[in-house]
This record gives sequence, structure tokens and C-alpha cells, in this order.
Amino acid sequence: MKQRIRVVGIIKNEDGVLILKRNRGRSDAPVFWELPTGKIKFGEQPEEAMARSLSEYTGYRASSIKLRDVITFLNLEGSSRLSNLYIVYDVEVVGNAQPVPRDRYTSYKFIKDFTTANVRLNEASLSVFEIMENKVDNTRISSRETANSVSIYVDGASRGNPGPAGVGYYVIGVDGKVIERGGKFIGFATSRVAEYYAMKNGVELAVQMGLRSVHFFSDSLMVVNQLNGIFSIKNPDIIPIYTAILKLLDSFDSVSFTHIPRIENLVADSEANQAINSILQR
Repeated sequence: MKQRIRVVGIIKNEDGVLILKRNRGRSDAPVFWELPTGKIKFGEQPEEAMARSLSEYTGYRASSIKLRDVITFLNLEGSSRLSNLYIVYDVEVVGNAQPVPRDRYTSYKFIKDFTTANVRLNEASLSVFEIMENKVDNTRISSRETANSVSIYVDGASRGNPGPAGVGYYVIGVDGKVIERGGKFIGFATSRVAEYYAMKNGVELAVQMGLRSVHFFSDSLMVVNQLNGIFSIKNPDIIPIYTAILKLLDSFDSVSFTHIPRIENLVADSEANQAINSILQR
């Protein structure tokens, strides 16, 4: 399977988020807008690629580049499946000057709401906006089959690290309603292992439910970035769980792993701790 890796910048001011208009190339090509996006050259770190791309395409000089998230999804390119990995950064720029689009871009604008903006976003930027702002348009038919997507939040908990451990989850349908929630005790484990088992449990649940397109959310940056291929795995206690998750991913047409703050994952956290309490209170 082909894989495309890109860095994407989120640049905000009082007018909204910066998007850029792509050069059409062919006269019959459609006009698309996108977030500032660049490739990673050989030998570059992702942050370096983001700073370079921003300078080359907009004239902006970055004063701060902070990792916001890593987003993955699958789509079709011709007859092949294409794996997309987008490393998303919050970027602050030097000064208050407006960008000067160049090379691949011809103009710019700032938008406050991508769902109402009168622009055609390309598939990648639309995916970033949808996932980052949790505003998936379920009426839009695309190669990612977003109309069939649900969101699964997972969390792992350990008392003592290692100690009694549990995993929790809750599933939200495309209509925003909770389809299912629950948790289970997994024995004694470290918090790191519990987080991985939580994700494995969520992926297994999605397979059992027959889901084809799923957004997974976790407050463990380690789990999310390792599954997205950003962080390497060195701990032998995690490798078997990680490998099992990767095998299960073949069951889906589209999948993404997104990191969220703990405050946004309280339901799954509650289910994991209730699972532990159900054993300890016997």
C-alpha cells in the first residue's frame, strides 16, 4: 500500500484559520483550497519541514511550531488504496504581516468555519478540519466513506502502575448519540500497557460491530503517535499488543487515531475505573 506523509500547519488570527488556493496546473483542473501543507525532505525532521514549507509557500517565518495531532486515513487513488498520514502543527508566525502565496499557491484567505466557508477544500484539509473540530459531514459521500464513520473513545487505567488495571470505551454514532459504553478488568498491568489494551479492545469492538470506517480517540499521546508511525516502539511488553492491533486494522476501509486531552475522555476513563472498582470491591 502506498503511503503519503505530509506536514500541515494550523495558523490562526482574529479572522480565522489560514487556507491557501492551489495553483490549478491544467486549465481544466478544479480549484481547491487547503491548509498550508508540505512534504518532508530526506534528512528533515517534521518540524523542520513545516518551517521550510511555510517560508517557501507563504513567506511566513515560524516563531513557534507545536505538535497538535497526527491524523491517518485511507482513500483510493486510482485502483490502489492510499494511506495518508498528516502531522498537524499549531504554528505561530513572526509579525503581523499577511502571507504572500507563491509557488504552488495563488491566493489566501482566513476562514472561521469550514462548513460554511464558500470554498472547495481538498480531501486532506477537509479530513483535518473534520477530525480536529469533530464536525464530520455525514451527508458527504467520499472515498473515505465518512457517512459510515463512528467515533470510539478508549482509555486505560492502572492503580499502582503496575497494579489492578482496566479499560473503558464509549462509541458515538454519526448522529452524535452514544451507541454503547462499557469497560472490563484486565488484571495487573502498567498504565502504559493498560492504554494499549484499551485501544486493542476498542478496535476489536469495532470489528465485532462490523464497522468499516472508524475514528479512534485516546488521551495517550504515546499510543496515538506509535500507531501513526511517529514514535518508535522499544518496550517489549507493548510490541505484541501493537502487532495485534495492526493486524485488526485490515478489517477497515478507513481508520484514524487522534489524541485528545484527558478532560475530553472522561466517559471512557470512568468506565475503566468502574471496571477496576468492580473487582476490588468484591
